[in-house]
Amino acid sequence: MSLPATSLWLALLHQLPAKPPYLRVKIWRRLQAIGAVPLKNAVHVLPRSPEAEAAFLDLLNEIISSGGEATLIEARLLAGQSDADVRTFFDTARDADYEDIAQAARRLIETGPASGPDIAKLQKRLEEVGRLDFFGSHGRQEAEAALAELDRQRYQHPDVSRSDPLAHTETADLTGRTWVTRAGVHVDRIACAWLIRRFIDPDAEFKFVASRHYDPVLGELRFDMVDAEFTHEEDRCSFETLLLRANLSDDPALVAIGEIIHELDIADGKFARPETAGVGAMLSGVCASTDDDLQRIAMASAALDQFHSFFSNRKTDR
Repeated sequence: MSLPATSLWLALLHQLPAKPPYLRVKIWRRLQAIGAVPLKNAVHVLPRSPEAEAAFLDLLNEIISSGGEATLIEARLLAGQSDADVRTFFDTARDADYEDIAQAARRLIETGPASGPDIAKLQKRLEEVGRLDFFGSHGRQEAEAALAELDRQRYQHPDVSRSDPLAHTETADLTGRTWVTRAGVHVDRIACAWLIRRFIDPDAEFKFVASRHYDPVLGELRFDMVDAEFTHEEDRCSFETLLLRANLSDDPALVAIGEIIHELDIADGKFARPETAGVGAMLSGVCASTDDDLQRIAMASAALDQFHSFFSNRKTDR
């Protein structure tokens, strides 16, 4: 039987001490991070390359310095499992990673449109998985398609559909209502909630639903979702729509904030406000701090109050 001229694989054989107990989890995570797959519990392999050798040697040194034992070898499969079998292990692992990305994108599509940071986070994850996709697993195509659809829908917002347009609604008609929007609030929805509580009804109640569609009951108004009373119209984001139809657009400070929210939410280059990046960083930090929608709104509201004071003191909308 002829053998290949060079080894196809690198294999790390290791044994860990019983203590500290967290070491086993730490090493397992390191193996996951470099894309190694197990042949046995204590034998992990990577396709042979200088990068794989460096990664395994770094891990070997950590295992030994922690009191364990480790050996790195070049390996050729002669019988039992074949090279194709091992490649299948790698593809299966990457397919699972790609499926996680695709499912996350589909969830955001359902509750979307997604924010720029949401999409960027998934795109970064796709790049990370791609670096470990040594043999080109088929799952990547599905993940890329889901992300492409997510990004496309970011710029597609549902038209408002209602039988009784509220184009000239007075602010007083909007009090005592429950305001409904999609769960997982981000830029536009957070800003709308702040506007409602600060300038329309300080006692307003909010309801968050896990869908882009919702049929309201008596006393409810929807914002930034499909068929909402206040959502994207023409080239306006939901905050701008609410500002206009609640008769608040005569406040230059609110108009300035509306332009910032527009740029963060739609990113069409219509406004070039220098404050946009700062507001975006603040809102991203709020969303990274908590998954609770009311907490996000409360945390961001304090900062938006300050931005409103800043623009009011400038007495200009530019």
